Amino acid sequence: MRFMFNEKILFKVAVFVIIWLSIQTTIAQDFRKQYKNAKDFFNEGKYNLAMASFQPLMTYDKNNPYPEYASFFYAQSAIRQNFLALAKDQLLSMKKLYPDWDQMNEVNFWLAKIYFDQHEYFQGMHVLQFVKQEDYIEAQEISKMKKLYLSQITDPEILRMMLEDYPYDIEVGKSIARTIGKQTPALQDRVLLDSVIHRFALPRDQYVMSAASVPVFKDTYTVSVLFPFLTSTLDPSPGKKQNQIMLDLYEGMRMANDTLRRQGVNINLLAYDTDRSQVALGKLLETEELKNTDLIVGPLFRDEAIPVLQFSEKYQTNMINPAQNYSDFLGLNPYAFLYQPSLQTMGEKSAELIASRIKNKNCMVFYGDKPKDSVMAVNFSRKAKELGLKIIWEEEFRKETAARIINLLATPTEFDEFHNPKQFKLKIDSLGSIYVASDDPLIYTKVISSVETRGDSVVVIGSESWLDNNSVDLTKLERLHVMFAAPTYTPIFNNSYLSFRKKFIKTRGAFPQEYVNYSKLGYDFMMFTGKALKKYGTYFQDGLLKDGLFPGWLSKGYRLSKMRDNLEVPFIYFKNGELTQIE
Repeated sequence: MRFMFNEKILFKVAVFVIIWLSIQTTIAQDFRKQYKNAKDFFNEGKYNLAMASFQPLMTYDKNNPYPEYASFFYAQSAIRQNFLALAKDQLLSMKKLYPDWDQMNEVNFWLAKIYFDQHEYFQGMHVLQFVKQEDYIEAQEISKMKKLYLSQITDPEILRMMLEDYPYDIEVGKSIARTIGKQTPALQDRVLLDSVIHRFALPRDQYVMSAASVPVFKDTYTVSVLFPFLTSTLDPSPGKKQNQIMLDLYEGMRMANDTLRRQGVNINLLAYDTDRSQVALGKLLETEELKNTDLIVGPLFRDEAIPVLQFSEKYQTNMINPAQNYSDFLGLNPYAFLYQPSLQTMGEKSAELIASRIKNKNCMVFYGDKPKDSVMAVNFSRKAKELGLKIIWEEEFRKETAARIINLLATPTEFDEFHNPKQFKLKIDSLGSIYVASDDPLIYTKVISSVETRGDSVVVIGSESWLDNNSVDLTKLERLHVMFAAPTYTPIFNNSYLSFRKKFIKTRGAFPQEYVNYSKLGYDFMMFTGKALKKYGTYFQDGLLKDGLFPGWLSKGYRLSKMRDNLEVPFIYFKNGELTQIE
């Protein structure tokens, strides 16, 4: 009987094991099927479906052999849809969760690419150190990546700092040599150039360009405007057009050209419609008219910049962008300029303002997930540390994380008898300033609200673009002493501005209510352009560098930097209800 009992138990155990193994096999097959479906979506280019399919496979389960692969391809799908912030978070998470995964080289490679795409060059270089170059192909790919992205840096000083961190990296050395070698002689740091050429044994003739072209003076200068006017879509209705900014810029330029003509400055102003088309732009660049122009204005979009930069350098024609702050519009072309301060310059100047005016040196840096935000933030932080400021917190915010700003700044810890907060997690008066590198209302309105709740002496530095947000109470901005970087600022009692405004109303019937006025910007830009051509000739850069500040008509003026942008960044604040420049 005992034997029979044991036999029954063994039979039941065997049945249980068989059933359990069958279940486990079925579960494993389900995971395998899910993963195959997700990979099929990925291979077919259906990246949104691939992300949805990979996501459940990213969760740990002892029967799931795919969490690492699912996480990686989830990030890859996000990259292919340009969700770079999401992809970056996923890859960073993988580095923490699966540090020993045998495909970690791929994770670091793609993470570095995302940092480079977001112009976070130092972070990109740092992550590339963790990519083990196990074969010749991998070494080649890393070299190509460095060459591609480092060529986007136009400031030799940034590359010089990078060389301090990576003194034996030949791609960094080549980038410095290319950047300096493409500058005009007046801009070149020949000591650094010679040092890099010697250190990396670079061929000198490939990195040192000939002397700058001699300025040419004319009775009449031809200025060619390359804007996406989209003339085929324009209609006679009075409402705003989809390309209103371009139309306003050009209208301001035409008005300035009339003024210049009366002052004896003759400009033949020609307008060309790029039509937001690479094909249309390519045809324009083949015309003899453009090959013989004295100055190109534009383009206004980044995807149009490269062919115009190549054209400008080939025909040694100066080109200038009137409205953008991206250094991408310059490349390594010594004939390319920004009329506005670059993002790098605005970040640095904001740090200089805080260092010179705020006694409490503790500072926070908040920025959005746009590439331009991180560029300003990185340059602010670098300059701030040089000037003795202490960055106690630095964070990127997105739409879904913006609420954290209030938690950081305005979480109360003590209340008065009326239940009003009188102390906070971040102690009152422990912070001197907050630099906000973003024009996203979700971010800056929360900063302003939090500072108002605190009621202490924190100073906020932001952007003049905030002034066009009608939902923000301007009296609150005055009460909190918020300061704004304001490249387009014009004092309202400036005589030239009053004349421009009167002329604008006479021709257009009404003056725009927005703070950022592109007709005004176009007018000021064209006045600068005409006067600079008249005084310095076709190659005005050396004259501008030599003389320093070139006075503006509606703005403070133009001071050409070695980065080929405008060093003048006015800062403004409200005083007695009026915007006033900080001297």
